[in-house]
Amino acid sequence: MQTYLVGGAVRDALMQAAGDGDRDWVVVGATPEKLLALGYTPVGKDFPVFLHPITHDEVALARTERKTARGYHGFQFHAAPDVTLEQDLARRDLTINAIAQAEDGSLIDPFGGQRDLQAGVLRHVGAAFEEDPVRILRLARFAARWPHFRVAPETLDLCRRMVEAGEVDALVAERVWQEFSRGLMEAAPGRMLTLLREVGALARLAPELDRLWGVPQPAEHHPEIDTGAHLLLVLEQTVRQQAPLPVRFAALTHDLGKSLTPKDKLPRHIGHDAAGVRLVKRLSERWRVPSDCRELAEAVCAEHVHVHQSGSFGAEAVLRLLQRCDALRRPARFAHLLQACEADARGRAGLQDRPYPQARRLASALAAALAVDSATLSGPLLAAGATGEAIGRVIQQARLRAVADAIQVKDDSAGAPYAPAP
Repeated sequence: MQTYLVGGAVRDALMQAAGDGDRDWVVVGATPEKLLALGYTPVGKDFPVFLHPITHDEVALARTERKTARGYHGFQFHAAPDVTLEQDLARRDLTINAIAQAEDGSLIDPFGGQRDLQAGVLRHVGAAFEEDPVRILRLARFAARWPHFRVAPETLDLCRRMVEAGEVDALVAERVWQEFSRGLMEAAPGRMLTLLREVGALARLAPELDRLWGVPQPAEHHPEIDTGAHLLLVLEQTVRQQAPLPVRFAALTHDLGKSLTPKDKLPRHIGHDAAGVRLVKRLSERWRVPSDCRELAEAVCAEHVHVHQSGSFGAEAVLRLLQRCDALRRPARFAHLLQACEADARGRAGLQDRPYPQARRLASALAAALAVDSATLSGPLLAAGATGEAIGRVIQQARLRAVADAIQVKDDSAGAPYAPAP
């Protein structure tokens, strides 16, 4: 029985890069019974995976795979003492992930992973790659993680053939979201979209996104003109902000409505904000996006134009905007909404460092509205027998005065508001 460290831990050590801390191991020459006798805990349902009795690292028996049906689950696994390490490594996705390290520290690299690491190449190991469509998403995610790596032409061709064969259509929603959400948090999330478009996968997985490329926007506000190009710049801004996942997903989907704009309203896209909400809902349902990401994305899609224009809003319009965004109940989410809107405003060619005073103005207005003590106001009114509607009007007027004072201070200290067009 021999034990080898495999996969990302070996790759990251060779790259001198910080990994996620997970260490995966492969055991050659063992059986499930032998591992159980040594105190390992079984956790795998589809194939023999165990937890080490001391370190709790995942340990898998060396195995081979055989494709039996389309999709992620269409595999039959064979794990036995006679399966070799090289056979196990041959089923892995990329050469840089198919390097093993023995207990004495020596490396086993039958597919040239070290060479590809040095050359900065993402290359599939072999024919097993095309049997698992999730690997297209993993490839796109790695491309987003290491933007200086190039993808081998033969690997791109293989991905295209997989898409044409309908393999991507069989992906389950949970795996799509798992890989896509991880890719959004990488160093260059736009590269994930670019690669998926290049092989035809984005049109299958998210046609709402794919249709944004080739849609024009007014050049005076969008020097990049193309809506798809704008989307990539907005994602760059979320990386610059070190934004959390909900903000990045909202940035990804904020302009979906521009694919629906009637020809006679191009390139200004009047009404694209409201029109896009149903597309955000549709994509979120298909991918089973978590509620925090879905709800923020819907709010940003619906309100980002109004947030951009809010520099010229009076107190009443500002308070209505805050209430539509549910900011008084969910101020932390509203801060994320402003972050996504700022990424949108700055995600334009040559305007990456343009000021965005709307965010500070609205944040000040919200702080002022939240500072109104509704309990203190409502107490005497309740004692006097006032109705809930009457009390609500009093609180609303108090908030309106507080917002008016707050934005007046901001307006007095700022210059003319910058209002980027949608």
